[in-house]
Amino acid sequence: MNDCLFCRIVKGEIPAKKVYEDAHTYAFEDINPQAPTHVLVIPKKHIRGLKEAQAEDVDAVGRCHLAAAEIARQRGIEDSYRTVLNVGPGAGQSVFHLHVHLIGGRNLHWPPG
Repeated sequence: MNDCLFCRIVKGEIPAKKVYEDAHTYAFEDINPQAPTHVLVIPKKHIRGLKEAQAEDVDAVGRCHLAAAEIARQRGIEDSYRTVLNVGPGAGQSVFHLHVHLIGGRNLHWPPG
């Protein structure tokens, strides 16, 4: 999508602090971090959100979580982190390109709020 913020980040049209990239995913630091590690992991393929994902998107969704696990290992937080997918504005989704939040590096409480 030409007007999607995250698609434009993947294309290099908008700067982001990249922390990971492979053939299918791209990860960058959140601009409003809620923990010492707060990385957004996105599929390079545009998928509006989890509720719009189709059966053919199973790889993209899974790869985002595997990339998050790899980043957690690289940062030494592999034993204590959270992955979050916000679905819709009421849950806090503000960019409509599926993305996984990798949050860690501090104690995380439950319920999250």
